[in-house]
Amino acid sequence: MSGACKGPVPGNRSFSLTRVPGFFLAMVLVAGNAFSATLTVYSSRKTHLIQPVLDKFTKETGIKVNLITDKAQPLIAKIKAEGKKTKADLLITVDAGNLWYAGKEGILAPVKSKFLETNIPPYLRDPGGLWFGLSVRARTIAYNTKKVKPEDLKDYESLAESSWKKRLCLRTSKKVYNQSLVAMLIAEHGEKRTSEIVKGWVDNLATSVFSSDTKVLEAVAAGQCDLGVVNTYYFGRLKRKRPDIPVKLYWPNQNSSGVHINVSGAGIPVYAPDPAKSLKLLEWLSGTSAQDLIANLNMEYPANKDIPVAPEVAAWGRFKESQMNLSKAGELQGAAVRLMDRVGYQ
Repeated sequence: MSGACKGPVPGNRSFSLTRVPGFFLAMVLVAGNAFSATLTVYSSRKTHLIQPVLDKFTKETGIKVNLITDKAQPLIAKIKAEGKKTKADLLITVDAGNLWYAGKEGILAPVKSKFLETNIPPYLRDPGGLWFGLSVRARTIAYNTKKVKPEDLKDYESLAESSWKKRLCLRTSKKVYNQSLVAMLIAEHGEKRTSEIVKGWVDNLATSVFSSDTKVLEAVAAGQCDLGVVNTYYFGRLKRKRPDIPVKLYWPNQNSSGVHINVSGAGIPVYAPDPAKSLKLLEWLSGTSAQDLIANLNMEYPANKDIPVAPEVAAWGRFKESQMNLSKAGELQGAAVRLMDRVGYQ
């Protein structure tokens, strides 16, 4: 991959930002020197993962950024409560479920941008342009190399088989990452089959669920269980600290739907003080300069497929990823939560 940006250069042409009825019906904005000197970003990402990216934007454009951080739900509620008085020029958060919810709450404006549509594949963005993925994480299987042979693994569904009885570790169902995984399984298999799968996971647990992916990985490494389901970057972080841990990643569903993925992403609030400036930042975040940094900071995968992954991440191997639109993670999240509760997944 060349790493070069595709499509037009952001900030050097006319673009459109469509507002929902009742705000702006349509607006044509001309990029150039008309941007104000500051913008405000509401972000649920850890400060150390987003501040360097925003600092780079400031260095390249001269536009200062005021960063306000909190968890996703409080930030969404804050933007909704602020209404026309909001200071938020951009909302950045993790998980497609959270992004979908922000769109459902009516706080994000539809965006039409050739630059974004070129850089971000359709399955990594809202069909109506309410949000765009910026980085990709894979939720995959981690296994103890001393206790599991990779040829014994296959897919998420087979983790429900009796051969894995008392051998599986999972993070709590209360974490949105698992809710989105189950939601996507519902989208693929329907509720009845997904109930059977998740019930099988619960039956195969080696111990109570854990509060974090890191604790799942540590339990796998210690032999408390033989395998677990985690986001890849948690494995990367632990591998940096403990290079010799007997844990590897396995890419499931390679002969079917592909590995379950999710995103961190962003959308422009309906009442953003300066939507032209907001779009300038959002487009910049999808380009070469930002994508390379975003992916490297947290060992994630670039949403822009022209950008190569970090060498450390590339060492984990290539895989086929699911290309089902991630909006399903939000649409079916409620059904996923109810399903997990019914089958006893705590």
